[in-house]
Amino acid sequence: MAVESVFPRLEALLPLVQKPIQYVGGELNARTKDWDACDVRWALMYPDAYEVGLPNQGVQILYEVLNEQAGVLAERTYSVWPDLEALMREHGVPQFTVDGHRPVSAFDVLGVSFSTELGYTNLLTALDLAGIPLEARDRTDEHPIVLVGGHAAFNPEPISDFVDAAIVGDGEQAVLLTSQLIRAWKNEGRPGGREGLLLSLAKTGGVYVPAFYDVDYLPDGRIQRVAPNRPGVPWRVSKHTVMDLDEWPYPKTPLVPLAETVHERMSVEIFRGCTRGCRFCQAGMITRPVRERSITGIAAMVEQGLAATGFEEVGLLSLSSADHSEIAEVAKGLADRYEGTNTGLSLPSTRVDAFNIDLANELSRNGRRSGLTFAPEGGSERIRKVINKMVTEQDLINTVTAAYGAGWRQVKLYFMCGLPTETDEDVLQIAQLAREVIRTGRKVTGTRDIRCTVSIGGFVPKPHTPFQWAAQLDHESTDARLAKLRDAIRGDREVGKSIGFRYHDGRPGIVEGLLSRGDRRIGKVIRAVWANGGRFDGWSEHFSFDRWMAAAEVGLAGTGVDVDWYTTREREYAEVLPWDHIDSGLDKDWLWEDWQDSVGGGEVEDCRWTPCYDCGVCPQLDTEIQIGPTGVTMLPLTVVSSPVLAR
Repeated sequence: MAVESVFPRLEALLPLVQKPIQYVGGELNARTKDWDACDVRWALMYPDAYEVGLPNQGVQILYEVLNEQAGVLAERTYSVWPDLEALMREHGVPQFTVDGHRPVSAFDVLGVSFSTELGYTNLLTALDLAGIPLEARDRTDEHPIVLVGGHAAFNPEPISDFVDAAIVGDGEQAVLLTSQLIRAWKNEGRPGGREGLLLSLAKTGGVYVPAFYDVDYLPDGRIQRVAPNRPGVPWRVSKHTVMDLDEWPYPKTPLVPLAETVHERMSVEIFRGCTRGCRFCQAGMITRPVRERSITGIAAMVEQGLAATGFEEVGLLSLSSADHSEIAEVAKGLADRYEGTNTGLSLPSTRVDAFNIDLANELSRNGRRSGLTFAPEGGSERIRKVINKMVTEQDLINTVTAAYGAGWRQVKLYFMCGLPTETDEDVLQIAQLAREVIRTGRKVTGTRDIRCTVSIGGFVPKPHTPFQWAAQLDHESTDARLAKLRDAIRGDREVGKSIGFRYHDGRPGIVEGLLSRGDRRIGKVIRAVWANGGRFDGWSEHFSFDRWMAAAEVGLAGTGVDVDWYTTREREYAEVLPWDHIDSGLDKDWLWEDWQDSVGGGEVEDCRWTPCYDCGVCPQLDTEIQIGPTGVTMLPLTVVSSPVLAR
């Protein structure tokens, strides 16, 4: 039976809220398929505002992959701002999709992509607005399966009360398999009801169903073991890895937003994974191995995407885009093809040791020359060895010298505070680096019109990294350390005014740390925060540290553990970690050895170009590194003429 659109009821509310256009839908390349012609229906959610969620590559890829399938439809839903939430509650309008404005509760699956743990409370808002019971145990066959994925789902335990299942790793093949199992379950008369479907998903070995696992605790609060409680359910759940990215050229027709978003560009993922081995970087660890898209595959995606969208900027995305084995050829080929047009190219944050002027000049050939961003991460050479960021101070100075000499005037440097073994002196060396950058720029250019912005983020230990055992720096110490750095930068009369300084206080990092390394006991805390008004915790204007601490004090009462136990406590090797039953492919012994090596400043090379370091991913997941160079040129090379030149 067709599901009725809620738009007639929603439309009357839109003049009363900010940015109503974000709820209207109908973007270029959006899809709305016939409900009755489909038997598997997905509502895909990015649990943040439209302006953040719409550009998300993961959701856009799955949206296309699913909608290409006969009999399958996918629509999108985003978090609504508090002003609309209040009106929806007042007028009985449920959580809706922006494509068909259908109630989320009518779909078979609510698929949620978590890039950050600070979106957990937004999931609860969406569930409540949709009329879906917050806790999985209270749902019936009439409710959607709540399925989560994304980087933050690699430890799904803190939200295990609220989700039915989790998929870790790449989603393209996983959502197709899930759709097949849902269709078969429906065609067979829904055997076993909701639990029967979840059991069929769990038995694949690649879908984690929290209800099918029991957690036992030791008297001191540590986990004793996590064990399956159903026959046929695996002890460990494996991540999904897509090989040969050229077979998955998505998104082919990216969405073009109606309202302003955080990224106004057409993006192409040029490779997936990273083996640089930065010990703090969860994204690099959990996406191994490296799989490059071919130079011709990239060119085809750019050509098709630009034709389908009209965007004037192409972002070449990956965790370290300049590391693509043929990045020089990619940049030159695209610059040649689109020279004389309004099409610009961009890379995300670039490694200091991967940057070169030839590459930068190709990227800016069409006249767009924005500031350059580099991420040394650590202020001192000692701390950079600890985190395996093999960049020296001289490397950085050489790079910015080349950049300023080639015409750039603005450089942004990103660092972290609170890294393992870090001291005040390590952080204060950030000021010395920034001063040297400004002096170098002035010397090279002969002008004082040089800027450097220092941006600081707090270090949060993440699961599936060598630092997963590390103690997190408390927020008071983080704030004190950053205050000293601020004074050191601003107190320099010679160059201080040329250095921008941006940082967040340490409190949001403590909450992120609580959620990233938490276990099932944190679910009560999340629910209490949400019930007390917690929304959009990733936004500083909505975040409340006091609300989280008050909820933790009540939610963890009687458990023998507290916020410090989850955050500022160092773990031992023998401790069972909440995510140990989620198999990212990484060998736990290898991670531990790398953690021990880090304390002494031991460095590990990139295994793309050196012998294998036995991290475990390739043999355990039956995968392999896929890199060039291929030697293939970007053909056919069709130069796109500008309208002026054409006339």
